[in-house]
Amino acid sequence: MSNSFLSGLPYVKATHFSLEPPARQRSSCPRLKITARQTVLDAVFADRMAYMTPIRVSEAARFLGVSDDTVRRWLENGTLHGSKDQQGRMVVDGVELAALAKKQSQLPDDPTGIGSSARNRMVGLVTNIVMDRVMAQVEMQCGPFRVVSLMSSEAVRDLGLELGSVATAVVKSTNVIIEVPAKGKTA
Repeated sequence: MSNSFLSGLPYVKATHFSLEPPARQRSSCPRLKITARQTVLDAVFADRMAYMTPIRVSEAARFLGVSDDTVRRWLENGTLHGSKDQQGRMVVDGVELAALAKKQSQLPDDPTGIGSSARNRMVGLVTNIVMDRVMAQVEMQCGPFRVVSLMSSEAVRDLGLELGSVATAVVKSTNVIIEVPAKGKTA
């Protein structure tokens, strides 16, 4: 979606938007003719063919960790809304899919119970440790994600990390790299 489209919505800034509307919104968007009661998702679907990031059913299933049949059932019962692409394949809007993924995500409780400014916290199991006298490589499985950390051997010993230990991988947002598929390629 382009920033010009987002800036046309009544409660969306050009550089950031939320899937939730603000508590009090008085104006409406004349271009899409939405009211204050409608959400950003409603606005997107009002003109989705022009601005939609189409994601095929098989890709949607992979991103959500479910089967293709589950996504098709969600399309049939209205949990997701779909449309046909130019090749006649069923596709789902990326914004709606992101909202559903966020709604359905259930992370395990963080066993540390400490306060932290880091918001990217992934609880998982230690699956491998490669350690020499000074440095260690610790591999974790956090849900479907493999996370690898390099740390001192002293830190591994101090934390009591061993195969099968429950641990939390913490990533500061300033150290997160985001990539997208090359133009013309799907994820």
